[in-house]
Amino acid sequence: MDVDVVHRPEQSRFEAEVEGKTAFLAYERSGDSAVLTHTIVPRELEGRGIASRLAETAVGWARSEGLQVDPQCSYVRSWLKKHE
Repeated sequence: MDVDVVHRPEQSRFEAEVEGKTAFLAYERSGDSAVLTHTIVPRELEGRGIASRLAETAVGWARSEGLQVDPQCSYVRSWLKKHE
């Protein structure tokens, strides 16, 4: 599934809207780190790769900004183990 992810820096999160529902990955900037705090995907949208796309986009953004990635979210920690 091709998912468009939008960065909403004013809300410190990345969002994907699918079928009128919003999934998101929240973060906090702390010094030279991007602390990825949690990922929320509505139950109706689970299993479609949306969380993976959110993680990919957030990690890519952090690295492009020269930030260290601090994966406090268990999903992002798991995703990083599989994709690095």
